[in-house]
Amino acid sequence: MSNAEPTDARLDDRTRWRAFAVCVAVAALTILDLSKVNVGLPSIEQSLGATSSSLQLIVAGYALAFGLALVPAGRLGDLKSRRVMFIVGLSAFTGSSLLCAVAPNIEVLIVTRILQGFAAGIQMPQVIGLVQQLFRGPERGRAFGLFGAMIGISTALGPTIGGGLIAIGGEESGWRLLFWMNVPLGIAALLFAVRLLPKGAQGKAQDRELDVVGILLLGAAIITLMLPFVLTSGGGGSATRWFWLVGFAVFLVLFVLWEQRFKRQGKSPVVHFELFRLSSYRNGLSIVAVYFAALPASFLMVTLYLQEGLGLSPLFAGMVSIPFAATSAVGSYIGGRIVDRVGRALVVAGLGMVVVGFLLLMLAAVATPPEVTPWAMAGAFLVGGLGGGFVVSPNQTLTLAEIPVEQSGVAGSMQQLGQRVGTAIGTAVATSIFYGIVRSQTAGSGSGGSGPGSRLDAYHDAFRSGTTFTVSLMALALVLAGADLVARRRAARRSEGESERSDAAVEPADRG
Repeated sequence: MSNAEPTDARLDDRTRWRAFAVCVAVAALTILDLSKVNVGLPSIEQSLGATSSSLQLIVAGYALAFGLALVPAGRLGDLKSRRVMFIVGLSAFTGSSLLCAVAPNIEVLIVTRILQGFAAGIQMPQVIGLVQQLFRGPERGRAFGLFGAMIGISTALGPTIGGGLIAIGGEESGWRLLFWMNVPLGIAALLFAVRLLPKGAQGKAQDRELDVVGILLLGAAIITLMLPFVLTSGGGGSATRWFWLVGFAVFLVLFVLWEQRFKRQGKSPVVHFELFRLSSYRNGLSIVAVYFAALPASFLMVTLYLQEGLGLSPLFAGMVSIPFAATSAVGSYIGGRIVDRVGRALVVAGLGMVVVGFLLLMLAAVATPPEVTPWAMAGAFLVGGLGGGFVVSPNQTLTLAEIPVEQSGVAGSMQQLGQRVGTAIGTAVATSIFYGIVRSQTAGSGSGGSGPGSRLDAYHDAFRSGTTFTVSLMALALVLAGADLVARRRAARRSEGESERSDAAVEPADRG
């Protein structure tokens, strides 16, 4: 490494936090793109004459490409340079956003949207790895707290921003502003990234051989796992798509066997399976995967219920989730500062608040007059958002606490992959429940079924059933977090007992 290259050890506090600000801003831009584009699908359909299958590919293609790029990009960042991979990913994201904005037809938009997903998957693991690299101890918890606050705000405000841009640009071409927005922001972030991010490679020299076969096998496993879920719409689709899961099982076995062989040869595999022997990492991945199977699906159903059931505009439907963003930001900031003292109990408390908040959300949706419902749901989001702030960032800090810095990129990318897979599965099941009930109650119900009261009743039932499913997943995440808390406390007591026995054995020798 050149003496002129600044590393994390040589960066002063101001430079480290400025570099962190660049990372968080880009992560927020990436997450924002996940939620705001969904609001623009009707505008895209009207502008480009897109079919429902094409619209599904715009969403599914981004999700698939994002998940596919995560682990290989995280590994490359660990071995080579997180700074270089970050800049590559951000440049590609900005360029593909420009291509999306000027797409002349739906086919070009689908291809460029997939490219945008790959780019997002390249840059996101570098953000997690750089946070691990730049900060240590309690300072890392505070950094992840701020990171979680920004991600929470981006997730919740995405529909509002999307609805506002469409209102500005008009129903015909407003969707293009969703992508144009990324271009100046991406260019500005690139300038700061080149100037502020630490240079140099993280991996040890003997570990820098890239496991190409392992990457290809893992990629095939990810595609065959996610494809049947991301291509599932509310209508269900062909049952033959589930045969892709057989391919997932085959590729997963081949991947594990290859990785073991690769390591026996003294080389560094894509995924170090010994990481999963760490209960903190293994349990943290399980919690976040289940939690993200519930949360994005819940937000999607809220949007569908408010727009299709109550007839709110995209802008006002998106504004209902603003309280979640506000309290989530507060919770993430507080959680980042106290997670080192409170530990897993903080995540347990947060998940309990999330369960209560979303039960209140369901009650507000189905038990209040339509003119009051949006306000009541916004109030319920205050509780759920505060709890959510105590979940994501503290769980991320606890999950990566024992991970070596040189493996933090791929470890963080596995966590992100768990989120993406969880999101795909949860959204597929929840929307199938939601639309299945709506269609069954509004189709073939006779003349009485066409009235506004009957239609709203169908959406009440759909939202109640879909939210019951997602709240059940949140409760499962709560059980997993509680089990991890109990295991941690038992381990701490065993450690204290062994320490006391050791001290007692030393005392007679000291007296002698």
